[in-house]
Amino acid sequence: MKTSKLLILSLFILIAGCDKFSRYPGFKKARHGVYYQLHTMGEDTVKAHPGDYITVNLAYMTMSDSLFFQGSRKFQINKPAYEGAIDECFAMLSKDECATFIIDAGNFFTNTIRTDLPGFIARGSPMKIRVEMIEIQKEEEYKRQKEAFLSWIQDFGEYERVILQQYIREEKLNVNPLPSGIYYLNLVPGHGKKVELGDTLTVNYEGRFLNGKFFDSTIKRRQPFQFVYGTEWQVIKGLEEAIGLMSEGEKSLFILPSELGFGNQGSSNSIIPPFTSLIFEVEILKVSSPGKI
Repeated sequence: MKTSKLLILSLFILIAGCDKFSRYPGFKKARHGVYYQLHTMGEDTVKAHPGDYITVNLAYMTMSDSLFFQGSRKFQINKPAYEGAIDECFAMLSKDECATFIIDAGNFFTNTIRTDLPGFIARGSPMKIRVEMIEIQKEEEYKRQKEAFLSWIQDFGEYERVILQQYIREEKLNVNPLPSGIYYLNLVPGHGKKVELGDTLTVNYEGRFLNGKFFDSTIKRRQPFQFVYGTEWQVIKGLEEAIGLMSEGEKSLFILPSELGFGNQGSSNSIIPPFTSLIFEVEILKVSSPGKI
């Protein structure tokens, strides 16, 4: 009888130990506490380091794999501000590698992008971030490339302004730009809460060039975009300002000159060329204050 009890106790301890080490099945634990799952291994062995400029495809997901942000970004890696910071995740990858990381959601939103935790993520919960490393550049290489590129396209800015004014005239748009340069045309008035910093927004948008060609559409994907307004890496500068003018239920059209879009470099995925004005048609489906969803 005593032997049976000891056997059962030993099995319980063993099972409890297995649960501890397989907290996230399929994921390994890195030395800094981040859990990761490598999907694609690159041929280059050089990893990203603080100070490097990287181009990445990012996807933010809940632990149930519900996607709430996806996009391409180019930026400089910082020295990790705390253990388990997303910068440590970037530093684990080399070019052409792709991995999913599990990190502390509270630290990410509060300490990295400095905003409130979204209402759809419980306090103390983890989240998933999928990172595809497209390019790694040393700071000197990035600055040298940028200088050469800007020298080559220095006359494109004036060309863009001419094309934009021609479009305004041809479309007979009787609207003046805002001080920032945004053209704002309200299509359907809003009926709800005005957008404020920290709100969780659910939006539909379509982005197109002045020639009418679409480059992105949540409607065609049948997947509205949800994000916390005012956080980094969510939307481009001009679109953030535009959305801040709106309220729940509103549908508006915005024309953004390139300095409020992807500027003199274009998008990191090369879909948007340098010095390109863009049109966004945006509808605010839902506005939720912090702590509500």
